[in-house]
Amino acid sequence: MPDANMPDLETRDLDRANLDKPGVTPADAKPSGLRPDGSPDDKPGVMPPEKPDANQGAPPAGTPPVKGRRGVWISLLVLLLVAAGAGGGAWWWFRDRPHPQAQAQPPMKVPVMTVAPRTVPVYRSFPAATEAMRSVTIQARVTGYLAAQGAKDGADVAAGALLYRIDARDYQVALAQALGQRDQSIASLSYARVSQGRNQTLARDGWTSQDTSDQATSTFHQGQASVATNTAAMQQAALNLSRTWITAPFAGRISRSQVFEGSLISVAGATLNTLVQLDPIYVSLNPAEADLVAINRTQARGPVETAVSVGGGAPGHTGPLTFIDNQVDRTTGTILVRATIANPDHALLPGQYVTARLHLGDQDGALLVPQAAVGASQIGRTVMVVGADSKAEQRVVKLGDTYDDMVVVTDGLKAGDLVITGQLQKLRPGSPVQADKPG
Repeated sequence: MPDANMPDLETRDLDRANLDKPGVTPADAKPSGLRPDGSPDDKPGVMPPEKPDANQGAPPAGTPPVKGRRGVWISLLVLLLVAAGAGGGAWWWFRDRPHPQAQAQPPMKVPVMTVAPRTVPVYRSFPAATEAMRSVTIQARVTGYLAAQGAKDGADVAAGALLYRIDARDYQVALAQALGQRDQSIASLSYARVSQGRNQTLARDGWTSQDTSDQATSTFHQGQASVATNTAAMQQAALNLSRTWITAPFAGRISRSQVFEGSLISVAGATLNTLVQLDPIYVSLNPAEADLVAINRTQARGPVETAVSVGGGAPGHTGPLTFIDNQVDRTTGTILVRATIANPDHALLPGQYVTARLHLGDQDGALLVPQAAVGASQIGRTVMVVGADSKAEQRVVKLGDTYDDMVVVTDGLKAGDLVITGQLQKLRPGSPVQADKPG
């Protein structure tokens, strides 16, 4: 007797045929007259809803349940909140309580300087340029071949030093000819003088005519003129001979030579070299007309001392202000001023840009502090001073002129303040300090 729970052969064949179709699962292959569990269906042709598979969507083996993992995260979050609350409470409890080590820390010893009023000079600095007092081009006065160059290019020469020498043989010959002609005219003049005296005596005694006496007198005067002419020619020849030696008209420095030995030198205006005077030297500047009042007031009391520095260095050359122009330039609002500066070492050269510092008087009661004590911040220039409670106090200051390593403070300090000059990197406003060796 066939089992009621076993499907018949027709049903099994139908299942096998359906499984052979692509994309058909075993569940889909059930006949329409059976339930998914194999039991007969009450409603043939209608498939009952499938029961969800217990293993479908299940996590892999060994994975904790979802509810367990959620509990772990909640526990961690609670622990973090508890720790944050404990830290905040500790901060709130200790925020106003000084640290034990901070209470025991002694005041920092800092070097200080007592601010005291001083008298300092008043300076005004201007951009300036140097100029040579004298500058000439060296040219030849006679024609000839260059025999020698007396000074090297760029050499410092004294007044009268030989610069160039032209071949002088032609001029020596010309001078000798001039001398001979002069001597000849002197000899002729000597005979004409004797003849003129003799003919005057004979004419007076009637032994010769007056006309002969007059001719002798004329010859004598012609001889005098001939001597003068030949003497001048001799002097000209001697002068031309001396011009074969080209010398420096004043002390200075020559430039690069434009001619060389063996060159034919002419008198057509060719430049051989240039010579400039270096000591003293002019320094020209253009202060604004607003500064002209102070310059004139200082000059009325005496010479205005001018110090010159190069490249931002310390002033190394000084001299008085010697020239103020007679009008202000309308286009720039400045006036030309010139100082004569001693330059014995020839360190200043013409055309050089320098800084000219004019001494325009003295300022009484100036407060000076070391430049190293001045700091810079977003609020401006500041210094640290020792306050009344022996704590570091920051002051905003305004600065004036500088004098070596000191600077004038025009606002922010008063006489008697203790300015901290060291340990500034370790200090903060309000830090306890102890003045060490006040100045």
